[in-house]
Amino acid sequence: MSDLAIKPTFSLAPQNLDEALKFADYLANSDIVPKDFQRKPANILVAVQWGMELGLQPMQAMQSIAVINGRPSLWGDAVIALARSSPMCEYITETDDGETATCRVKRRGEEEQVRTFSMTDAKLAGLAGKSGPWTQYPKRMRQMRARAFALRDVFPDVLRGMPVAEEVQDIPTERELNQAHVRKADEPKQLPAYPDSKLDEMADKWRGMISAGRTSPEHLLANLSSKYTITPEQIERIHALAPIEGDHADASA
Repeated sequence: MSDLAIKPTFSLAPQNLDEALKFADYLANSDIVPKDFQRKPANILVAVQWGMELGLQPMQAMQSIAVINGRPSLWGDAVIALARSSPMCEYITETDDGETATCRVKRRGEEEQVRTFSMTDAKLAGLAGKSGPWTQYPKRMRQMRARAFALRDVFPDVLRGMPVAEEVQDIPTERELNQAHVRKADEPKQLPAYPDSKLDEMADKWRGMISAGRTSPEHLLANLSSKYTITPEQIERIHALAPIEGDHADASA
């Protein structure tokens, strides 16, 4: 027999649940698997199962499936590879004019579908200028968004409803939303300015009340400051409503 004879292909693909559990344990202890799966055999088991449903070999599944915010998703390159390998796919073309990414998809027996994602869309979604890939690789991120919209719409059966990782990464986590809510709650409340016309209107009344001992400039300012923003000039005017010491004595002399 020739030395060049083809030998049987070795495969790590598990054949039953016990093999899958052992497979997951072995790989979880490996340093060459993606970080999402290191020391996490349960994540590996889920990824392998998803991969089997998508037609991916176990090692392909681990390279193609990401766990983001606890949610399994497919990297954009794996999404287009799965779609193109489907017999239902006639073509997928992608272009970018520097502002808008366009993905054209043709499923066998259907009309061409077109999806776009522009920098205007990115701004509306709060992505433009966002630290990370949207600042470093905006063209690539536009491409991934247009691709995700197109392929998830046209090939939901091929992708089994799996979201695209690059898209999931842009979704705020519950923790981020809670932190944003706390920051907003901590922001000081902006009070409206107290109108000078209102001060002009109330000045004589307040002067009389202060003279009669029914209130004081400090009490008036405390009350106003809880509802309005008071300027230094207004504070000075309110303090000036109090009679100067000796005024009563002069008046009675």
